[in-house]
Amino acid sequence: MRATLMYGAGDVRVENVPDSVIKQPTDALVRVTSSCICGSDLHPYHSMSRDSGPARMGHEFIGIVEGTGSEVSTVRKGDLVVAPFAISCGTCVFCREGLYTSCLHGGFWDNEPLEGGQAEAVRVPFADGTLVKLNVAEDSALMPSLLTLSDVFGTGYHAAVQGGVNERTSVSVIGDGAVGLLAVLSAKRLGAEQIILMGRHQARTDLGREFGATDVVAERGEEGITKVRELTGGHGTHVVLEAVGHMPAYEQAFGIVRPGGTISRVGVPQYEDAPIGFGSLFGGNITLTGGPAPVRAYIEELMPDILNGTIEPGKVFDTTTDLDGVPEGYQAMDERKSLKVLIRP
Repeated sequence: MRATLMYGAGDVRVENVPDSVIKQPTDALVRVTSSCICGSDLHPYHSMSRDSGPARMGHEFIGIVEGTGSEVSTVRKGDLVVAPFAISCGTCVFCREGLYTSCLHGGFWDNEPLEGGQAEAVRVPFADGTLVKLNVAEDSALMPSLLTLSDVFGTGYHAAVQGGVNERTSVSVIGDGAVGLLAVLSAKRLGAEQIILMGRHQARTDLGREFGATDVVAERGEEGITKVRELTGGHGTHVVLEAVGHMPAYEQAFGIVRPGGTISRVGVPQYEDAPIGFGSLFGGNITLTGGPAPVRAYIEELMPDILNGTIEPGKVFDTTTDLDGVPEGYQAMDERKSLKVLIRP
């Protein structure tokens, strides 16, 4: 079968690899019908050492179950399923609490060296705890939106939930990538009336306005902080959803959060040390939260709004390709020519 491998920074290839097969009684074999490139895939695309490669790529996919191990009971051959970006057993103490990203037995797709969603097929460990059945046709026009449940919509929603967004909170969203835009959509879904999107790519911020942003701030640094405070009576917003992961975004976040407010980070941090002292968080009684989204916990909650057409998160996909076009897809996203690339193997 064919799959995407990253050999090092900037070096993505689609090659023939051994077929994925069922190895454990809890496995399912899934033929991929839709997958995508994630903004977090660009982190290794920028920095991965050749000594670390090649690595199989892709952690967001929808597909058809081609076979199951003897202990799988929730899905069967022929089912259309969506896979979250984290593998989870569904039964351990953390899964029972809804914290699927801390599963004692699962992990992230990066820890499955012979599997990845940007491929023709995937072996899914712990199929009962990981996969969610989709009761729609394989060729449904809803596929792009349903695919966002595997990561970006659930991640944006996690940011908003962890931040405590409701109808009484003002919200700022830092980042106009797919996660940031779907954080805007999530904040709107949770009732926020003032949603400030910090981004400077007009096609993206226009989509952000469609998703519910009331204001757009293109400025960065101190200028951006000043602009947000002007829009909020000088106070800043109750909640800041940070969807970038770089230090300037974090600094922007504590510059615009209101005293007593919350910063919720879901952009994968590209740093370990960050200001948390009196002048940044402590003095203003600021809460810092976020983390990798346990999207499996949100799929059943968010799916009905997609199925009935209330929301269309799949609008974040602005490019579609087959496997042959995946390397160019990485380049297009890296160069900001594409917001998010949908792959149809």
